[in-house]
Amino acid sequence: MKIYFAPLEGLTDSIYRKLHRKYFPGVDKYFTPFFSPTIHRALTPKEARELPPADSLDAFVVPQILTKNAEDFIWFAGKCGELGYKEINLNLGCPSGTVFFKGKGSGMLRDLDALDRFLEDIYTDAPLPVSIKTRIGVESPEEFPALLTILNRYPLSELIVHPRVRTQLYKGKPDMAVFHYCTENAISSLCYNGDLCSNRDIDAFSKSFPDCNSVMIGRGLIADPGMVCKAPVTRQQLQNFVEELADTYVEVFGSERNTMFRMKENWFYLLHKFDDSERLGKRLRKTTDLQEYKAITREIFETLPMRAEISPNL
Repeated sequence: MKIYFAPLEGLTDSIYRKLHRKYFPGVDKYFTPFFSPTIHRALTPKEARELPPADSLDAFVVPQILTKNAEDFIWFAGKCGELGYKEINLNLGCPSGTVFFKGKGSGMLRDLDALDRFLEDIYTDAPLPVSIKTRIGVESPEEFPALLTILNRYPLSELIVHPRVRTQLYKGKPDMAVFHYCTENAISSLCYNGDLCSNRDIDAFSKSFPDCNSVMIGRGLIADPGMVCKAPVTRQQLQNFVEELADTYVEVFGSERNTMFRMKENWFYLLHKFDDSERLGKRLRKTTDLQEYKAITREIFETLPMRAEISPNL
């Protein structure tokens, strides 16, 4: 089974990906949080930092693009090719209201004719293989067959399906009946994404869908960064990762306050790895001081039982 690390905005940046790879081998592909190219045809300093030359990385990284403009997509794909990347990914799944109402991400699923024209343009001229990550519709799973009919017209390098509709956000259960339909009717190779939070979940999925050889995991890997490691992850290994991540953010951001807020986003998920975390988790959420943050997280590692597996209720 191939393991992909899903992109999570504000969490899986280049610093996180590099350190995750260092401490927890086992991920086959890392997907970047989305880039939104513009008519200015230039990378911002932040984008340049997040998109270093591919040969400087020790992992297979796939840049994800969020746009409804084919020319912007093709320009950015060309830039990725110049930097040595071997694949790009189109985001048709982001459910954010800001993104959706601009007609991007899952907002592109509202107008399948326009999506068809967009795909024709990018698959005609894109200089790199293009995979697609999508939801199954906007409001109803019944929208998916028409969407898949369009996707099947194009040479997708891979189709990554998150079987929820946009209105669900991340609530409710993934629609496995729709994913089953996809396995029977999709032309391109498939990857599943949605609510995989343990190796037990991955094994159960593999038994249900033996012909699907790739899964993408997001929140589950943030909550349990070592989930897919072959060897058991130690408490010290996880603590070293978290502490080096914070130290690196301080160095790069030049701001203890920004570092603390970024790390608290990680801990929103990481707390699921520990039993009896309510009291320390509450203190962690309230603190505005980096030194206090560090003291609380040390206490978490020193005193709380660490779960072998996390709950799927993230």
